[in-house]
Amino acid sequence: MTGMADVVVIGGGQAGLAAGYYLRRKKQLDFVILDAQEEPGGAWQHTWDSLHLFSPAAFSSLPGRIMPAQPGEEYPDAGHVVEYLTDYEIRYDLPVHRPVRVQVVRRDGSRLRVETDTGAWSARAVVSATGTWWRPFLPAVPGQEVFTGRQLHTTGYRSPAYFAGQRVVVVGGGNSGAQIAADLAVVDDVDLTWVTQRPPRFLADDIDGRALFDAATARRRALDEGRTDTGGVASLGDIVAVPPVCAAQDAGLLKAQPMFERLVADGVRWSDGTSAPADAVIWCTGFRPALSHLAPLGLRGTRGRIATDGTRAVGEPRLHLLGYGDWTGPASATLIGVGRPARDAVRQITELLA
Repeated sequence: MTGMADVVVIGGGQAGLAAGYYLRRKKQLDFVILDAQEEPGGAWQHTWDSLHLFSPAAFSSLPGRIMPAQPGEEYPDAGHVVEYLTDYEIRYDLPVHRPVRVQVVRRDGSRLRVETDTGAWSARAVVSATGTWWRPFLPAVPGQEVFTGRQLHTTGYRSPAYFAGQRVVVVGGGNSGAQIAADLAVVDDVDLTWVTQRPPRFLADDIDGRALFDAATARRRALDEGRTDTGGVASLGDIVAVPPVCAAQDAGLLKAQPMFERLVADGVRWSDGTSAPADAVIWCTGFRPALSHLAPLGLRGTRGRIATDGTRAVGEPRLHLLGYGDWTGPASATLIGVGRPARDAVRQITELLA
């Protein structure tokens, strides 16, 4: 046994740190944060080079500490977020252990046993905050096995420099698809084809992460109160008009085609028989919650999601899930949105363990 704690937090990204902030304020609880990464910053340290937040720094902050503005940037880049999260750990003296890879969580009588690659922890409660970045989703499209070019997910994209002189197909009509397509579209020696399942829906230029957070919060409040579903973020559109996307769109370089029917050896083919050659396909097709470590608890439903009441797992009250999406708190997968569900989770854990 490596150690014992009242609470073990799994994941040292933004959700795990938000939980740590509120746990630190509860003097009666001892806790640890187990992070699989070598360095602070969570998934932000693995994003593409040109990624920027959807909101200004002050509206992209974790509880207790406003993110400083990045000089010369209205919307901070990923590197600035990594610096902020690193400082956040230090400022609140959060007990992060890394690199520690959690393998499974099991019931162990009145406690939960968290087994890792460096030993096991015994906890009275667990907060799972592993996010989604580590479980990219790839749709099943005919011909993937015969395509001779390179296939990668959003998680594997860094910059246009890796695609110089190539014909690239970007798949996906969300923010990552639009931003990566815009990144490639302005490069002269990249031949871009952008395909989407449906025509892309761009938000108005004056809508950014602040409005998205408000919309997500209003939707959750309406559902909790039994009122009509407001539609939340989905009612506004899919793609935030960040400056690089606006620039590519204004230049007429960001035009989407319908989703192709299949891949062939040297490219993609549509149902009408037309085709486009491709050296690489970038799948910007989203993520799924990284929850495999919770499998021994037997909590996942038929569609793979764990039933929750707020952040608390319905089938295991000692387990809270944080930062996976609206089903674990309105906008809880965002920097500004994770604070409230983190606070509520720690309050409930404190009451449970009292």
